Order: sequence, then C-alpha cells, then structure tokens
Amino acid sequence: MDRVNGSVPTPRSRAVTGQHPVDVVCLGESMVTFLPTRPGRLADVPSFDRGIGGAESNVACALAAAGHRARWVGRVGRDGFGTHLTEAIGAYGVDVSAVVRDPGRPTGVYFRTATDRATDAHEVVYHRAGSAASAMAPSTVPYDVVAGGRILHLTGITAALSASCLALVRELTGPRPGRPLVSFDVNFRPGLWADPAAGGRVLLDLARGADVVFVGADEAEAAWGVGEPDAIRRALPEPGVLVVKRGEVGATVYERCAASFPTPPLPELGALPPDPRASNAGGAGFAAGPRPDTVTHVPAPRVDVVAPVGAGDAFAAGFLSGTLRGLDAKARLRHGHLMAAAALTVPGDLAAPARRAHADRLAAAPDEAWGRLHLGPGWTGEDQEVRTP
Repeated sequence: MDRVNGSVPTPRSRAVTGQHPVDVVCLGESMVTFLPTRPGRLADVPSFDRGIGGAESNVACALAAAGHRARWVGRVGRDGFGTHLTEAIGAYGVDVSAVVRDPGRPTGVYFRTATDRATDAHEVVYHRAGSAASAMAPSTVPYDVVAGGRILHLTGITAALSASCLALVRELTGPRPGRPLVSFDVNFRPGLWADPAAGGRVLLDLARGADVVFVGADEAEAAWGVGEPDAIRRALPEPGVLVVKRGEVGATVYERCAASFPTPPLPELGALPPDPRASNAGGAGFAAGPRPDTVTHVPAPRVDVVAPVGAGDAFAAGFLSGTLRGLDAKARLRHGHLMAAAALTVPGDLAAPARRAHADRLAAAPDEAWGRLHLGPGWTGEDQEVRTP
C-alpha cells in the first residue's frame, strides 16, 4: 500500500518529528461528504457542495487549527476522493504522513440533507461498505504510528465499521505498558450496527478501557438505557475522566484525579498500570485505586445555530486542547463549548476556532458573564462583538 508522504501539495501540511512528534493522534475513517445546496429531501436537491467529514479527522483538524500538533491516521482509496481527503485535511496543518492508500478499496462518501440529524426530516445516505477504512486492523496499523503522541483519540464509529476495525479499537483501548492517554468518544450510531443493542454493549466495554470518555446523555440513553449524568457515571466508573454532554444544558465532567493533567509537556503520560480496570484507574497519568470524583458542570452559552453537525467533535477538540495545556476542569469544559460554538455557527462540519487569546478571554469570564454569552455567526473573529445581554 502507498502512504501519503510529507509533501502533500498544500500550504500547511506537515510531518513532525521528535520524542513526541505530535500532541494528539486521531484514528478513524474520513469520508467525502456531499452537502445540499438548499434544504429539502435528497430526492429533490439538485446539486451538492463537496466537503470532508469524519469524527476523528474533524478533531484532528480542529486541534491543528487551534495550534496543536495533530496526526490523522486513516485509510483511503487510491482514487480522487482519497487524494482530496488527504490534501484537505493536510491543509489544516494535520500530519497525514501515516495515511494509507488502498489500491483495491474505494474511499467512502456520503450524502446528507441540511436538516438536523435529530429530526425526522434528516436523511443521510452512506456509500462506505467495503471502503478502504473498513480494512483497518491491528495488522495494518503499526502501533508506533498511533502511539506517537501524548493523546490517542478514538471513537465508537470506527468500531462499527468492520470486525477488523473493532479488533483494532479493542487493542488500542486495552491495557498496554507505555500506552498514551486514550480519549474515546462513544459516538453511538445505531444505524451502523446490525444489532444496535449489542453495539451499545460493545461501546460500553470499549469506553471502560479508555482514560477520557465523551458521551452525550441522549446517546447514553439510547445505548445503555441511562440518561442522567450521575447514572451514566455509575454505569461507567472506570475512566479517570468522564464528560457527559447535554446539548444546550451544558456538560458535566467527572474527574477522579484532577492532578492527572499537569502543565505541558505532560511528563506523566505514558505510565499505564498493568490493568486499569482491576485497579479502578484509567491509563496514563491516573493514580491507581478508587478515588472520589470531582464533579464540574458548565452550562453551554447561547448559540445561534447554523448547522448542528460537527459540534460534538469540536467539543472534544476544545476539551482535549485544554487538557494538553494543563487547564482546570471548568476551563476545559468552557473551551469545549467555545469550540463547539464555532462549529455550530457555520454550515459544514469544520470551523476555524477563535484565536487562543480570544477564546482564553471568554473562558476566563466570571460565571455571570459566561452565563450571558450569546454567540452567532462570525463570533470567532477578533473584531466581532460577543453579545452579553
């Protein structure tokens, strides 16, 4: 198989070197997405705009745009769509040197309507069966490629693609000496699983092996039959950090060991207990033995939503950005909300985040001022006024 080399013809693509060549490695499928040029049923939409979509590559692009070193590990076809994906993702500053080009399988594509996926009017049509990404497996993804960063970010979508992809995610979330901090976004998509109930059980098992877990209250209810944050934590006590997202209500983080995230360069990362489940601890950086949670809730700011897609991935990127910077729980959640707000106020999956200084000023606002934030399209620009009625 061919690898995309470090000279992808885009102005910002890069390969990085060093003991920790990247801050975050994101592994998963990315697809070319076709977005309708107007609202309506897929049967009625006359034309589409081409974009890129993929939970893990979205996180990588958002982190790179926020100034972090990010690598996307994936598999695409040796076709024009695969070339477009690697060039477009590389243009965000993401290291795409580990992407594999598969000569026998195509790059996945999908079409969707402009409506919210939570509504009955939302339609999405995937052409991903037998895709290059579905051939990812422990034997086709060298461990040193995915373990070369401080954080490894995975999602439940990859686990649903094929038996070999599930085997890969199981291996990466399993205990291993020297494992990086493992971040896992549950991303339960019932339509991807032949048996959604069984898929929910698989995702619960995978999440138990991770260090940082993101899950929406709605998807936890659908996958596991529990929707209240405290009940979700009781169902998932193993991760050192659990983030429960509740849309407009906000997000809550359950953190067993606040000292798990020292300031950069995160020297503790890489020390994994022999069996994190037996010790009731997460992976890198978490002390063994049961500890009481520190629980922090941060409400979401008011946002004038343009399109809801990509917000969950952006939230994860904002939270992980704060993690890399050694910020406290409230700041990490606020940066998650701000990154999500950037995605919510643009039509596609990806948005340019606010500059770090701008986001830091908003994240440091007193609680009263934070509660008055009202973010609309264009709010990420330095010259845009953020409304606080």
